[in-house]
Amino acid sequence: MAKFIISASEAESMAKSRGITVPQLLPSLVKSAQALARTPISDFHVGAVGLSSNGRIFFGCNVEFPGLPLHHSIHAEQFLITNVAAHGGGPKLLHMAVSAAPCGHCRQFLQEVRGVSDIQIVITDQPLENPDYKPISSILPDPFGPYDLLDQETPLVLEKHNNQLLLKEDVSKVINGHSELVIKNIENLKTEALAAARESHAPYSGCPSGVALMDCEGKVYKGSYVESAAYNPSLMPVQAALVAYMVAGNGGYERIVAAVLAETEGAMVRQEATARLMLNHISPKCELRVVHCVQFD
Repeated sequence: MAKFIISASEAESMAKSRGITVPQLLPSLVKSAQALARTPISDFHVGAVGLSSNGRIFFGCNVEFPGLPLHHSIHAEQFLITNVAAHGGGPKLLHMAVSAAPCGHCRQFLQEVRGVSDIQIVITDQPLENPDYKPISSILPDPFGPYDLLDQETPLVLEKHNNQLLLKEDVSKVINGHSELVIKNIENLKTEALAAARESHAPYSGCPSGVALMDCEGKVYKGSYVESAAYNPSLMPVQAALVAYMVAGNGGYERIVAAVLAETEGAMVRQEATARLMLNHISPKCELRVVHCVQFD
């Protein structure tokens, strides 16, 4: 099974066995992260490894989807941040090692992490004997980010979110062809999609959303929408759910048989069309159901 998370105790043990610190360990793990990448278009494998504030190590890799527009791709740094956020990595990322210099898209996405300028980053095409960490501010000295648009109290991407949402009465059409498994689990899928929407980082549009995917064994994987202050680097909830699917060790997407998207009805920013496009392409038998939420005080 692919391994995307290393516990704090295991990280300490690995570093101690080599006579180095945990931050010094990260560059040696980048090739393992690269090996997890799915890049049928570019064949360019990117790996990102991060040390979170609770001592765990998280992996990220780039993921591409042939047959879809390139902006549906998941960048390694996006995968990393989504992995940390979804699996309780704590509110901060302390150190990062990446296989290649982050593109502008990813430098912008990282701005959604509080204290991003202090994150120490090393690019592993440099000599590895003494990892040359430097603050992210050194590679993006004049950033545009959350504080250009938000106040200091608004939670950022790795911090706890609780969007005040409830599901509306279900008025959506019943989708034909539900298997017995889907019918049995639809309420759980709706609950998980709502939970993902409540955890969504959508302070710029005010349009939180979440997706829950179910595989052919009835296992559920959820993902939350993550916005960027620059808008375009935002990560859609269906991609975030696919990160959870991969982190759980799954292979082909064809095992995904059902999905629920939870979003507010009539939202300025809607996910249904792009989620349907993506799921229809990567797993044609997957049935997407959309449920609408309402805000409450």
